[in-house]
Amino acid sequence: MLRGSRGCIYATRKKNSWHFVAWVKRKGMVISLNNKICLKSLNLKELENFFIGLNQPKYKAKQVFEWLSKGVLSFYEMTNISKELQEKLDEISYINTLKIEKKLVSKIDGTVKYLFKLMDGEFIESVIMEYKHGTSICISTQVGCKMGCKFCASTIKGFKRNLTSAEILDQIIFSAIDLGKRITNVVLMGIGEPLDNYDNLLNFLEIVNNRNGLNISHRRICVSTCGIVDKIFMLAEKQLQITLSVSIHAPNDMLRNKVLPINLKWGVDELINSCHYYISKTGRRISFEYILIDGVNDKEENALELAKILKGMLCHINLISVNKVDEREFLKSNIKTTNNFLAILKEKGLNATVRRVLGSDINASCGQLRIDSINIAN
Repeated sequence: MLRGSRGCIYATRKKNSWHFVAWVKRKGMVISLNNKICLKSLNLKELENFFIGLNQPKYKAKQVFEWLSKGVLSFYEMTNISKELQEKLDEISYINTLKIEKKLVSKIDGTVKYLFKLMDGEFIESVIMEYKHGTSICISTQVGCKMGCKFCASTIKGFKRNLTSAEILDQIIFSAIDLGKRITNVVLMGIGEPLDNYDNLLNFLEIVNNRNGLNISHRRICVSTCGIVDKIFMLAEKQLQITLSVSIHAPNDMLRNKVLPINLKWGVDELINSCHYYISKTGRRISFEYILIDGVNDKEENALELAKILKGMLCHINLISVNKVDEREFLKSNIKTTNNFLAILKEKGLNATVRRVLGSDINASCGQLRIDSINIAN
């Protein structure tokens, strides 16, 4: 039996080959392929236990972990481990990879959008954006999305599955390799709801932060949610130094029910209470995302009500223009309405800005390339 920090890998040896039977406790985790285990989905502690189970010295785990973080495609590229161990790893495990199916580069601001093809043929998207503070990547956490937000393209073709920790990580690794630059900031705001893939999200955060790997500080990572309240409370208990970004989009239940179905389960009051708790446990400022939709949630009374429910909270409000999606009827608010909404929030003492639009000529909002790829396939 090979023990990991979140469960156990039960293995039996049949005719000189390892057969992996089950991985226990990491809910929704897919780490086996043809009875081989994905080593990139294991954090360093789990990888150490994996090598101990193979009667290998623990330090081998660190060597392999470093190679995996560099994006090697084969165990035979790992030059500081023996050929015998390379062959054993190749026999019982595999290295997850992504294929760049399509790459779009904005002629306006250099924003890069990737359509990645996963090993099972599914598609996800990632976006690279350049800022003064460094290179940021917006990554996906699921294939499709089950949240059903009315303005979003990611949910149109439905939910397929969760991404593994390796598939989340690989978006960073292979984007950096393709661009030839270090990615310094990570935003989990692409296709899918991160907190709906909670266990793999936590494991990813542990792996990406490890100094032997990508070594990206949690303070440079933003996790987005449409408002899964029970998971916000659970995440608060971890006291991670990430930024939590909450898609609020409306200041009351009547409006929010129209655009975010999750509000039918957890209303605005419950969401705000969970945010207060998150701040109290972590000391971290919350970022509230508010998409302005013409004639829906952009009125003066909406701004005043939003200011009232967020008054005194350690937070920042990002006002965002709704993206044009062919399958959706929503239109963005005009500049005058947007500026007026912003002025009201600032007048009420709130920290608020209008998010700069990047990649407007390549449809940089996530979900649209995946929809096109599915439509073509069908």
